[in-house]
Amino acid sequence: MSDTLTVAGEEIPYTEGMTSTELFASDPTTVAVWINGASCDLHRELQPGDVVEPISISSEEGLNILRHSTAHVVAQAVQELFPGTKLGIGPYITDGFYYDFQVEEPFTPQDLKAIEKRCQRIVKEGQTFHRTEVSDDEARTRLADEPFKLELVEDKGKGAEGASVEVGGDQLTIYENRNRKGDIVWEDLCRGPHLPSTKLIGNGFAVTKSSAAYWRGDQSNASLQRVYGTAWPSKDELRAYQERIAEAERRDHRKLGAELDLFSFPDELGSGLPVFHPKGGVIKRVMEDYVRQRHIEEGFEYVGTPHISKETLYYTSGHLPYYGENMFPPFTVDKHVAEDGTVTHEGTDYRLKAMNCPMHNLIYRSRGRSYRDLPLRLFEFGTVYRDEPSGVIHGLTRVRGFAQDDSHSYVAEEEAAAEIKHLLDFMLSLLRDFGLDDFYLELSTREVDGAKKDKFIGSDEQWEIATNTLREVAEATGLELVPDPGGAAFYGPKISVQARDAIGRTWQMSTVQMDFNQPERFDLEYSASDGTRRRPVMIHSAKFGSIERFIGVLTEHYAGAFPVWLSPVQATLVPVADEFDDYCHDIAQKLKARGVRVEVDTSDDRFPKKIRNASKSKVPYTLIAGGEDRDAGAVSFRFRDGSQDNGVPIDEAVERIVKAIEERAQV
Repeated sequence: MSDTLTVAGEEIPYTEGMTSTELFASDPTTVAVWINGASCDLHRELQPGDVVEPISISSEEGLNILRHSTAHVVAQAVQELFPGTKLGIGPYITDGFYYDFQVEEPFTPQDLKAIEKRCQRIVKEGQTFHRTEVSDDEARTRLADEPFKLELVEDKGKGAEGASVEVGGDQLTIYENRNRKGDIVWEDLCRGPHLPSTKLIGNGFAVTKSSAAYWRGDQSNASLQRVYGTAWPSKDELRAYQERIAEAERRDHRKLGAELDLFSFPDELGSGLPVFHPKGGVIKRVMEDYVRQRHIEEGFEYVGTPHISKETLYYTSGHLPYYGENMFPPFTVDKHVAEDGTVTHEGTDYRLKAMNCPMHNLIYRSRGRSYRDLPLRLFEFGTVYRDEPSGVIHGLTRVRGFAQDDSHSYVAEEEAAAEIKHLLDFMLSLLRDFGLDDFYLELSTREVDGAKKDKFIGSDEQWEIATNTLREVAEATGLELVPDPGGAAFYGPKISVQARDAIGRTWQMSTVQMDFNQPERFDLEYSASDGTRRRPVMIHSAKFGSIERFIGVLTEHYAGAFPVWLSPVQATLVPVADEFDDYCHDIAQKLKARGVRVEVDTSDDRFPKKIRNASKSKVPYTLIAGGEDRDAGAVSFRFRDGSQDNGVPIDEAVERIVKAIEERAQV
């Protein structure tokens, strides 16, 4: 056995009893270590031959450890403030953490303030986290008053929901929080790792909110209270995060949709079923018209398919066996019942359409196809319906009924790479047209930790060809390519375009998928140049994904201030007084004649309020007209930022606006 260690790429002598605490004592940013690829506490004793790498508190793993350690502090604070509280689980999540508790009464805002204050005291005490290996029986004894923890002990090694946070494998560990005297003041079943001390949490954390929850996410289980929080390496980073959250709330498309009268979510329709108001309808129409034309220019043929079909179609496609939980239940059509109650005709089960591809396959199969027809590109704005769980419905970005700009390319296998490149180029150019230009790509495959899940269909060879083809095309773009093991559709791997918005959030936008399986299931063929019958490859692509979701993303990206070509109202004319109303209407007619969407504010509001109203509506251009303007045949040209050009001749003002629309200016 080697008598050395490899530490941060350098070989050093091994000494019995060594820990990483000694190795990184001079580096306060190192809060844990990778030991042979596994993240571990700094005080874990090292063995000869170990390979050790530092984990910085600012790294992804370091932040996870910081946040999970803070979750333990919150749990300790809750149990100190509310004796008798039972512990659930407390994992880290994106930008923060949560911890679930069983308490007698829901937490109030005042309770959350008290919890945060108690956490601050625990942090300042500098309690240390100590990992202790325990047997199953010892764990049961020490956790005798924690029924949820006892359940997790029984689930050890089973991979059950929630267990992985607490139980890493066959070995149970309890983390003890000890005070400066070395006394155990609190403990929790946990696999770790944790920070060496609560002092490293510092003042970069906050308790943010609470909500109702259920043990293991199952409503049939015990009701719990979930406390959320966030933690960062410094107070400045916490403030920056809080500012990002506040900005995200200001940009919330649900709030802006109501303020700008774009769309709403009537309870009478049901969850996840939005309606577009006239102004939102303008945005939706302009987007659809533009994207429809772009598809035609890119060689697609526009088709249309119904909203329902016999459910046997989805058995053929494979969606019901592999995607059925996301589809609405069947309903029976043409069932005949006699007056005496006897069923004289059983009828046929139908389904709401959850995807367009099976119907496009029927269009392909409607007549013979030749290699000269390929690539055959079919496109439609097809409305689909998916039975999303109520807990994930969110405004326009997660709905139950939506329109996909869905297309399917049927190509010879040797043409697949070229078609995927064509589609990716198309997608990226389209997103740039709408003002999104910061991307990376994600490759979703069927492999999870090297194993194949049974949710996928098709041969190993087909999956390997499809995955390699997508990977090679994605890499050729020069964009960052991030793996997504296990994220593929049941019928094939997928590239998704991940776009960052104006405040740095990432949204999944366009997708392209390569599919050998549906052509086989629908027995699709074409006549090759040598006279043989061959099977095409099917390539699925969606540029927006969902037009509803894309509108929600754009609303937040632009904070409701859409570029002039998309704005529901592109110019508002504001007369300084009633006597200038007719002059403003004349200008409006000139703009309308050039296709500009324009309004004239002839309301009873005073002039200053009309200007404020125009600003609140986020209209790109406000044209103001008074006596001097009328006498000069001009207007005052006011922009969103409050700047203003006075005395602009009418014809020049019209041309400015028309040019900005034609150039899709981001004003």
